[in-house]
Amino acid sequence: MLRALAVDDERPSLEELLYLLNADPRIGSAEGAGDATEALRRINRALESGPGGPEAIDVVFLDINMPGLDGLDLARLLTGFASPPLVVFVTAHEDFAVQAFDLKAVDYVLKPVRKERLAEAVRRAAELRDTAAPRIPVSEPDPDHIPVELGGVTRFVSVDDITHVEAQGDYARLHTDKGSHLVRIPLSTLEERWRSRGFVRIHRRHLVALRHIGELRLDAGTVSVMVGAEELQVSRRHARELRDLLMRRP
Repeated sequence: MLRALAVDDERPSLEELLYLLNADPRIGSAEGAGDATEALRRINRALESGPGGPEAIDVVFLDINMPGLDGLDLARLLTGFASPPLVVFVTAHEDFAVQAFDLKAVDYVLKPVRKERLAEAVRRAAELRDTAAPRIPVSEPDPDHIPVELGGVTRFVSVDDITHVEAQGDYARLHTDKGSHLVRIPLSTLEERWRSRGFVRIHRRHLVALRHIGELRLDAGTVSVMVGAEELQVSRRHARELRDLLMRRP
């Protein structure tokens, strides 16, 4: 069973997280720390005691916004350890997801924490602890859909529903009329995969479905497109190709 350390500077949030963790049968023990500095001390003691020691920690459930040393800072420090515990971020802010996964986080759970969503994060941590190898879906089950995670459940978004894609480091954010989804696939991979489906690169950060472009705008030498209610800039190197493609669009 997993030995967990929960880290949050807000006492009610920490107590709720510990309650949920202790209720999970895969958690053998769960302790709390009120800030990242205290957590780091505990992790150091755990590593000194060895994998089977009385203070060993398998996984850290880590808040991000904390005074002083924050959750991202702590996770960066842990990447320099020889055998660090696994990290699951538990936060009210979705803006740090890319940085979190860059730091090899097992999962990224948004507050308020739902029991089912936390259980999925625990399952992933237990699987990684047992296999020592992450299981990351990087391929599509069919060319018409792409797997995304919604509340701990993997669902499949139709490629035809995707209006545009935004690069975020080695990840991509898929935009649809109903929302957006972060996937661990580089934009360059999606560009190659979906070129035949009418997606075109308009900027180093954006890939757009031609069928969802409503307007092409020219203003003082700059080019942009309207995709729904959103205006996206077109780089000079891509402007001519885009105009040609739009002219040939049925």
